Amino acid sequence: MKRFYVILVLAIAVALALGVGISKHTGYVLITYPHLLHYESSLWATLVAVFAIGLGIYLIRALLMLVTTSGGVVNPWSRRNRSRRVQIAIEQGQMDLAEGRWASAERHLHRAAEAERQPLLYYIGAARAANEQGRYEESDGLLERALERQPQAELAVALSHAQLQMDRGDTEGALVTLQAMHERHPHNAQVLRQLQRLHQQRGDWSSVIRLLPELRKDKVLPASELAELERRAWGENLNLAAQREEQGEAGLQSLERAWEQLTSAQRQQPQLVLAYADQLRRLGAEVKAEEVLRGALKRGYDSHLIRLYGLLRGSDPARQLKFAEGWTKDHPGDASLLLTLGRLCLQNSLWGKARDYLESSLQVQRNPEACAELARLLAQLGDTERSNQLFQEGLGLLDNRLLSSPLPVPARV
Repeated sequence: MKRFYVILVLAIAVALALGVGISKHTGYVLITYPHLLHYESSLWATLVAVFAIGLGIYLIRALLMLVTTSGGVVNPWSRRNRSRRVQIAIEQGQMDLAEGRWASAERHLHRAAEAERQPLLYYIGAARAANEQGRYEESDGLLERALERQPQAELAVALSHAQLQMDRGDTEGALVTLQAMHERHPHNAQVLRQLQRLHQQRGDWSSVIRLLPELRKDKVLPASELAELERRAWGENLNLAAQREEQGEAGLQSLERAWEQLTSAQRQQPQLVLAYADQLRRLGAEVKAEEVLRGALKRGYDSHLIRLYGLLRGSDPARQLKFAEGWTKDHPGDASLLLTLGRLCLQNSLWGKARDYLESSLQVQRNPEACAELARLLAQLGDTERSNQLFQEGLGLLDNRLLSSPLPVPARV
């Protein structure tokens, strides 16, 4: 409070001193220009006028800034509000797309794309939303618009278009799109990956095989995944080769040609040997299939090969049984081997031995095939009760869902 009074007293003193000074020395200001301007006044009045004019200019400028700023907030057509609306459309559109609200996603993302300088991702999102609604022409139109706005993004647009075509089941159109991109961008990993997936989806394993060298050279897939794809492709190609022709000699010739296309190393891979031998069996060449499997098993034991070996009837069933029994020392607990031995004993009419092997296989693993084989044998041997139990068990093992399905209550007699 004391400071306030001190300042007040000082201000009064300064004002009095200034008043006295003004009264004694008013000063004189004259500004004149012939025929245009003539200003004449005291110095102090001139200073007051200059101060008033400056204060007025400052207040007018502040008022204009206030009006402009508030107008930007209130005016719906201001740049600030346009940017805010676009940002809201982007956020809402992306959320709708993620949550599957396709119509809303298309509307918001289309609006955002038209307003943004880099609209590619928003056009692609809107195209996907339209595609999910079955509005394929609108989807393609949005991608065309994206290409018009960003022509340098041709590859990205084409890859998105191919994926949408695959989603709608237009594999032929997707193939045309991807093949065009493959010609223009032969080493692009995403083009190669989508081509590989498309060929698989179409069941065109010959095309997958032709693509394998490029997938390997450009390191599109991890080594383990590529090796598995290669084995599957060649295996499926063997199956298709056998199915292209009618049963008989023509089918066998087609299968043999496909087998000869494999390298020596590939012809020793258990998965491919299994596919080849299985197709030989289906075409009626069981003797040839048994020879192929016997040669492969001599190179190395494989449970899948030994399982198929038991389904074949070669030229000498007794020799088959002896060959298979040679593996029991190294693989005594292999359920597949025991099942095969049981089947080979059946081929050789060794009923008791067959029963023992099949019982042993079931002790290791409850398997529907072993259940069925043993059930058939027991039925012939007169043990119908146990045979029926095994048939029921085998049926349940084939599909556990059957056991949980409701059944009708038996009618009373």
